[in-house]
Amino acid sequence: MSDPIRLLLADDQALVRGALSALLQLEPDLVVVAEVGTGTDAVTAALEHRPDVALLDVEMPGLDGIEATAEVRRVSPGTRVLIVTTFGRPGYLRRALRAGASGFVVKDTPAAQLADAVRRVHAGLRVVDPALATDSLATGDSPLTARESDVLRAARDGATVAVLAARLSLSEGTVRNHLSAAIGKTGAANRGEAVRVADENGWL
Repeated sequence: MSDPIRLLLADDQALVRGALSALLQLEPDLVVVAEVGTGTDAVTAALEHRPDVALLDVEMPGLDGIEATAEVRRVSPGTRVLIVTTFGRPGYLRRALRAGASGFVVKDTPAAQLADAVRRVHAGLRVVDPALATDSLATGDSPLTARESDVLRAARDGATVAVLAARLSLSEGTVRNHLSAAIGKTGAANRGEAVRVADENGWL
């Protein structure tokens, strides 16, 4: 029998991480070599253990799963990345694939299908949740510029324009212009709604 496929799991929820580990290790050809709770730790673990496949959540403290994907691929080019997330957002899928992920599935994927996704990613194939792939094609690329995205990210906590300007080292007029453009492009009524729409589409 060939060597088992060595896995790294990264998820900030310990219960989810433990459940994934237990389910995957029921498969005779899969072995979990490391479990971590942040994107930053995922990069360190990838460097240390050189897993065959890293399963990363998107929303984690430190580096998020998409940033961690790029770093894992950089420090351990032989490691393939499979994103496993609650947040099936089209923009996340697109950004994850651009960062070098080989697959993207949601957490309610049945265990046998998840194990199969790991095997297919390990074999060099691309695996994407079909419903999400369809949504991604329908939604299209983010309409926001990089700077508009930065301003909306900074505005998540409802800070004033003056505070945003200080945070981003921009003039208040420039911040207002970016917010106005982002509101228009997202079809939102105000900036809070623009943040929500952009978040739901995975553009931030």
